[in-house]
Amino acid sequence: MQVPLIRLQCGVNSYDWGKVGKASAAAKFAAATPSGDFSIQEDKPYAELWMGTHPSLPSKDLETQRTLLDLVQDNQALMSREIGKRYGGKLPFLFKVLSIRKALSIQAHPNKKLAEELHSKDPKNYPDDNHKPEMTIAITPFDGLCGFRPLAEISHYLSAVASLRKLIGDSAAEDFEKAVKGHETSNDEQDLEKNKKALQTAFSALMNCEKSDVSAAAKDLVAAAKAEGESFAGNGGPSNEGQELADLVVRLNGQFEGDIGLFVLFFLNYVKLEIGEAMFLKADDIHAYLSGDIMECMASSDNVVRAGFTPKFQDIPTLTTMLTYSYAPISEQKMHPVDYPYVTLNSTAYSSASSTILYDPPIEEFSVVKTDLKKQGAKATFEAIEGPSIVICTKGQGEISVGPKVEDLKEGFVYFVGATAELVLESSCDDFTAFKAFCDLTGKEGPKS
Repeated sequence: MQVPLIRLQCGVNSYDWGKVGKASAAAKFAAATPSGDFSIQEDKPYAELWMGTHPSLPSKDLETQRTLLDLVQDNQALMSREIGKRYGGKLPFLFKVLSIRKALSIQAHPNKKLAEELHSKDPKNYPDDNHKPEMTIAITPFDGLCGFRPLAEISHYLSAVASLRKLIGDSAAEDFEKAVKGHETSNDEQDLEKNKKALQTAFSALMNCEKSDVSAAAKDLVAAAKAEGESFAGNGGPSNEGQELADLVVRLNGQFEGDIGLFVLFFLNYVKLEIGEAMFLKADDIHAYLSGDIMECMASSDNVVRAGFTPKFQDIPTLTTMLTYSYAPISEQKMHPVDYPYVTLNSTAYSSASSTILYDPPIEEFSVVKTDLKKQGAKATFEAIEGPSIVICTKGQGEISVGPKVEDLKEGFVYFVGATAELVLESSCDDFTAFKAFCDLTGKEGPKS
């Protein structure tokens, strides 16, 4: 039987928001694997490297050129029968590298039920029927807009940003302020529902403003950002400094002049992630990535409901009705990774402070382990799991092995590892990093019990 270690050739998408040429990690990683029809063009943006079985950009076995989907459907043991049965013979997750030069659209991904409805009604804009919860891990410094701010912060901006209040209207702003005042942080179920309804009403009022009104208000907003600096937006509010928000408004206006997104940012948390920090976005959570290189893992879907920072199809009625309207500080969106327990590090790895860190979101489709090996000869041996994995090296070089099969693992190399295979990563340098996305339904995606 074939050893379940398969080097993959993975495709890269060229979207306008991607980093250009060799500045794009997605492009550099794609170019690490030979492909007859791909070479990096220095003036072209490269946005996403896709690793998985999704039909929009399927990964292939480098040696045979068969798609990974063909391979796992021909040999169910590669994924395990249970996972194959549960997920229709497809990999449960889609693993990506994103290289972000300018803002992605303000967006959310539908839950399973809504995805089925949207795909049935509009397959052109909603290409599949799956939900898309997703996890983001920074591999360079990253910033983005993620989830609704605490309500007191939104009230602060409605009061402190004159152009925002004028755009929404005094009446809508006052209705929101009155509805939430005094119980912005209450956990009472009735208060929570009332608060979410007030947030939905105010946010929908913003999203349904006339384009001409948005454009005029944006000129006032940008002028204020340039003139006020540190005092902008009432000195920035509890979570952000005034200069930070002023710079953000000017930067985003340079990318999408006069866009509604310039005002949406006062409703959403502005988050910065350092290398290795992560956040998880449930289906129906609103977000917009702004800059940086990230590893992204998600349920295998390409459904996006957009409403701002994009020339693509926008579906404001669907977006404003589908959102959960959960609100929380960004500290609650960030993940708290832990040491991965199902791995053995050799003495070289231990003595050099090497690590294997687990990012485990509250869903079953995927988890991710980040392995940092800090010395030549450092080795991590992963116990077999009852599910498939995809491994990518993002820094350094070393070897990957399953049983007797040993392969080079260099920056940008991607491998599929089948179920029930013990996996070994070994570094041949002093600074090696690899990410492993995997699905396991038996409990090895979390801490030992």
